[in-house]
Amino acid sequence: MSDTVTRTQVAIVGGGPAGLMLSHLLHVAGIESVVVDNRTVEQIETTHRAGILERDSVRLLVDTGVSDRVLRDGHEHEGIALRFDGVSHRIDFQKLVGASCWLYPQTEVFIDLHRARTRDGGDLRYGITDTEVTGVLDAPVVEYTAADGTRNQITADLVVGADGSRSICRPLVANARQYFREYPFAWFGVMVQAPPSAPELIYNRSPQGFALISQRTDTVQRMYFQCDPTEDPAEWSDDRIWEQLHARLAGHDGFRLIDGSVLERTVLPFRSFVQAPMRHGRLLLAGDAGHTVPPTGAKGLNLALADVRVLAEEIERAVGKGDDDALDTYTERALSRVWKAQHFSYWMTTMLHNASDVSEFDDQRQLGELNSLVSSEAGSTYLAEGYTGWPHH
Repeated sequence: MSDTVTRTQVAIVGGGPAGLMLSHLLHVAGIESVVVDNRTVEQIETTHRAGILERDSVRLLVDTGVSDRVLRDGHEHEGIALRFDGVSHRIDFQKLVGASCWLYPQTEVFIDLHRARTRDGGDLRYGITDTEVTGVLDAPVVEYTAADGTRNQITADLVVGADGSRSICRPLVANARQYFREYPFAWFGVMVQAPPSAPELIYNRSPQGFALISQRTDTVQRMYFQCDPTEDPAEWSDDRIWEQLHARLAGHDGFRLIDGSVLERTVLPFRSFVQAPMRHGRLLLAGDAGHTVPPTGAKGLNLALADVRVLAEEIERAVGKGDDDALDTYTERALSRVWKAQHFSYWMTTMLHNASDVSEFDDQRQLGELNSLVSSEAGSTYLAEGYTGWPHH
């Protein structure tokens, strides 16, 4: 037996950016929700996650009244550099598609959303355990144990699984089809104490493997290089890390990274995953619970925000009409964008990374692709359009 029972219209499992944005959009539409998450707010706020926001993700934060802090504290990037054969080639987003993206860490997106939901009286329950979801076909129930040891129950008209790649909601979708692609490499990510080496992101292809030079603040930067998924970050010294980065970014154009102490190191595995459908009865999935992409195309967080934007519209239609069948279009609308993003991320990944079994032909073909891309306005426009984000439909 539960100690307390709460009734709401939508129960949201997962209180990261996707869950909080959905809760916010539902609040704007006059629809009640309760958000639960097994992490504490402090744990989420102190977990450093990179973040490149597409144009429409920024608009969603600003135009719906979450916060305009992204415009004040975020860094607008009007392009990126593709670097190969020791030379950088700038892809000018503004010139090509009239759009920008914003460097704004996912942690800051969470902080903005949490403040907005707290400001608006949102029912947010963090630091819970033993979460169970039942009754998804007709009468959803979410049960959990609160920090004080009490057992709590939430009954809802709908339940949304926005609980990440280890979702407890995903397995509840019956007869789902799952699509996978495992990649033979990972990213070795480091946070370093150093000034920026470049004003915009550098996506680098070299014989030694891929590298990405990103920024964080005036004194802390984020960098990645391709590695084997079995690498142990603890075995890498600062000198060894910088040796790899310098070797990959070396060239004849005079560019050089600015060194600094390594503050944090981790290995990020690569995986593509999609589950369809994203609805079963009165349960719907959003964000990483339904799909994951490699980080090369900077699509993960943006896809999650796009999901909940569509989902909020469909829930509002369903609640307004009293017709749950209106939710059937959610999967089709969401996955249309997801598969475009999967292709974009796969394309960026395979164009810039070295596979262990490549031949000399493959190596030269990859360079031919990059040269074709940077020398073609049409090719550069495709990259700019995909990177800054496709229009919301």
